[in-house]
Amino acid sequence: MSQENQKQMASFIGKLFRDHFGKGPESVYVSQHHHFLTIYLQNFISPTEKVLLSQGQTTTIEHTRDILMKSLIPETKAYIKYLTGTEYTHFYYDWSLDNKTGLIAASPLDLDLTEGRSEDYEGKEALEKEIDAMSHVVQKSPESIYSFFLNPRTLVVIRRGILIRIEKELIRQGHQEILALTKRKLEKEYLHNNPRFSSILKAQIMDIFVDWNFLYDYSVIIFILKTH
Repeated sequence: MSQENQKQMASFIGKLFRDHFGKGPESVYVSQHHHFLTIYLQNFISPTEKVLLSQGQTTTIEHTRDILMKSLIPETKAYIKYLTGTEYTHFYYDWSLDNKTGLIAASPLDLDLTEGRSEDYEGKEALEKEIDAMSHVVQKSPESIYSFFLNPRTLVVIRRGILIRIEKELIRQGHQEILALTKRKLEKEYLHNNPRFSSILKAQIMDIFVDWNFLYDYSVIIFILKTH
């Protein structure tokens, strides 16, 4: 995706969110590497959500946003294909309400995860071991972990094969949303409270986003780092 296409994508997302949420993000940053795409939103929270947040109603905000995102993803998917000519099929999203930020990630169905694995970075092995340990505590160790830098401030970690039998049964019974909200809360507590990640990456972590594709048993963790 060229810089011009990134600007067009950012403009499209800003307008799309204003139209549906009543207030759009102040800033939108689009990045792409290995056909993996992220859209990072800053200063994104509506006046109504501010009130709900002050009352501790984070679950209400996340539930409402989930409903709205279900209608926004098809439009976003179509626009990405228009700009890039690539069919993006896997979409992930998460919010950091305290930071007023959000992130949307997307990848094609045939994304070659092993491509990113060949790109080493300092601390890669240690970070993936920490991710494996955290996953083991919350559910189980992933069958595989891939990680790569999308850009100097965005680290992508993709886990495959982490669902346990009881989670698969909850999904089969249609409880995907409550499962995602619960898993996200647990995992982000471990991720945010583990000082090893900042130490390994030698950078301050500004945001952490987590989401799942239950159908394919994939999970994406994205670290946003503070760059000097």
